[in-house]
Amino acid sequence: MFFSRFDDIAQTGISAKTESETPTTSKLFNFTSYFIFERAGLNKFELSAKRVLDLFVALIAILLLWPILLIAAIAIKLDSKGPVIFKQRRNGLNGREFVVLKFRTMTVLEDGPNVTQASRGDRRITHVGKFLRRSSIDELPQLFNVVKGEMSLVGPRPHPVSLDNKYRSLIADYDCRFRVKPGLTGWAQINGLRGETATVPQMAQRVRADVWYINNCSVGLDIIILIRTCFEVLREGAY
Repeated sequence: MFFSRFDDIAQTGISAKTESETPTTSKLFNFTSYFIFERAGLNKFELSAKRVLDLFVALIAILLLWPILLIAAIAIKLDSKGPVIFKQRRNGLNGREFVVLKFRTMTVLEDGPNVTQASRGDRRITHVGKFLRRSSIDELPQLFNVVKGEMSLVGPRPHPVSLDNKYRSLIADYDCRFRVKPGLTGWAQINGLRGETATVPQMAQRVRADVWYINNCSVGLDIIILIRTCFEVLREGAY
């Protein structure tokens, strides 16, 4: 299991290394904490290196993948009524709201106080949308969020604001996810934690992986996650 490096402290306490200058401490799943570890935020060199990687890979990806982006846009337009791009509010670094971009894969455009997560066999998903979601092509417009600096290539995946509001009161470490930029992919996603998080334990497991990434993030780890993501998208995990 990928959690093996911190299984022994998962029920005692962990902290999140952050992009801010203020150290942070936290407890996971509201368990009693016996040991609390503090780590300072990423230094300026690490932040600069991570940003350079984001811009370089995102711009190259846009240049190389523009035919796929164009084909996907045309297919969406021919398949069903509605906009090509789906826009939804998400919380980013330090909880600042931004608008995430995705190819529209459903017949609904939810962005309110109640957002229903897509589930396996969801009838709201269009015919083209099924392929786009399975292949993760629907996420490619977020490369522009990365270029704008709202997201990073690697980081905790941003959830709809309504889900943030729901789970932040149920999972003690949930807000640690906002201490770094959200990512196009992440440690959780390459370890089988993609798709729907319908229960608190499922979301808590994803948050646990996100906090592990925050505590161990580096440019080297980001490169490893990006490479593994290329193989992960070949497997049917999202729906």
